[in-house]
Amino acid sequence: MTTRWSPAGLATRALRALDPERAHDATIALMRAGLAPSYRVRGADAKRLRTQVAGIDFPNPLGLAAGFDKNARVWRQALGLGFGFVEVGAATPRPQPGNPRPRVFRLPEERAVINRYGFNNDGAALIASRLPKRTRPGVVGVNLGANKLSMDRTADYVAGVQIFEGRVDFYTVNIS
Repeated sequence: MTTRWSPAGLATRALRALDPERAHDATIALMRAGLAPSYRVRGADAKRLRTQVAGIDFPNPLGLAAGFDKNARVWRQALGLGFGFVEVGAATPRPQPGNPRPRVFRLPEERAVINRYGFNNDGAALIASRLPKRTRPGVVGVNLGANKLSMDRTADYVAGVQIFEGRVDFYTVNIS
């Protein structure tokens, strides 16, 4: 548990003082700079939490969903936080800016946010280049999206699978 005056508590207060999208961007920047704690489940708990789904061995069932690390900038650091898997994206075949701002809204009473980013991302090829071949540690998946102005959404999903082949452990098709 963090207190108001702990480093984590102070960081949380500072981030909450920012616009929600800027807070998200700042969090990614801080993690890229190495300012993220590291956590590993050990011993009997680690063994008990392991699970297998669709032939993939997960160290634990808790994952970081797509949307946080859209552009595969901090997947290593996210795995270091103790997540059993990380899903990057949504990635679209071509880069796109997403919806106009504001597009992230805090719900303080519910301790939640609503995001309407609109698949803003660097494009599948650049995102895939940030993920080494599957010899890397950890389970990493990609959330595939279609470009907003796509004439053939199915082709966008097929292109995503082809671009990420050999770089991810699983795919999620996002039809929103």
